[in-house]
Amino acid sequence: MAGNETVDQKTAEVGEGLSRAEVKHVKESRRPRAAVVYEIVRTEGEAELIRPFSALWWSGVAAGISIGFSFLTEAALAAHLPLSEWRPIIAKLGYAVGFLIVILGRQQLFTENVLTAVLPVISRRKLDWLISMIRLWGIVLAANVVGCFVFALAMASLPIVGSDVSKEMHEIVVHLMANSPWEMFAKGIGAGWVIAALVWILASNDDLQFFVIGLLTYLIALFGFTHIVAGSAEAIYGVLTGATSVTQAFFGFFLPTLAGNIFGGTILFSVLSYAQVREEISASRRARR
Repeated sequence: MAGNETVDQKTAEVGEGLSRAEVKHVKESRRPRAAVVYEIVRTEGEAELIRPFSALWWSGVAAGISIGFSFLTEAALAAHLPLSEWRPIIAKLGYAVGFLIVILGRQQLFTENVLTAVLPVISRRKLDWLISMIRLWGIVLAANVVGCFVFALAMASLPIVGSDVSKEMHEIVVHLMANSPWEMFAKGIGAGWVIAALVWILASNDDLQFFVIGLLTYLIALFGFTHIVAGSAEAIYGVLTGATSVTQAFFGFFLPTLAGNIFGGTILFSVLSYAQVREEISASRRARR
């Protein structure tokens, strides 16, 4: 029946009149369907959910340290650029550096796991998978914050950067903490969505990883979105240098930004991603029975 034609059969029909090499090229050039991308991310999420504590912890600590280089590089660029209207636009390119190190280095970043860990839970709909997701989130987030603390402590107490860069790091902290808790939450939704979109795009295309990571994470800085891990490096540095208080950093930044990132990456992006492929997945499962 026509309704049961496979995608390959339809491709073969489209390929009539083409050489075998050209038909092969058409097949290889097709972008994967959304359902295929969903399965790639879900499978990766299941693998992450069963990883041992030590592997998650040390990878998370490394990611927290690495993400600090987004903070440092942005400050260093700002310190070496002349005062002008376009200065922040160029300086914010440095924000992508930490994310490039973390993602290309396959380190554990909490906001990446917001999407990858939640898809198996949505698909399986079982309590043990939900518990595994909460375990993963807790381990990785705690490890990321510890890594951010190590980075911030090194920047605040060791003679690593000059006074000009330190001044710009201070200005970044002041700018971040000027947001109200509601603004932190709202801007956190944007960052959560962008990171979830980044994970989705990378699952469908391995060829442009550097460009995609660099562009999307640059947009987080350009739009002033708040990211729980990168922002923690800034907030902790601010606490250690006296630019902000522990109370303001925790209640004014950490909690609302965490809620915003989870909402943007889970309730919005993850649920909508599942909704667009649910019918295809259900039909495929029925066909296999």
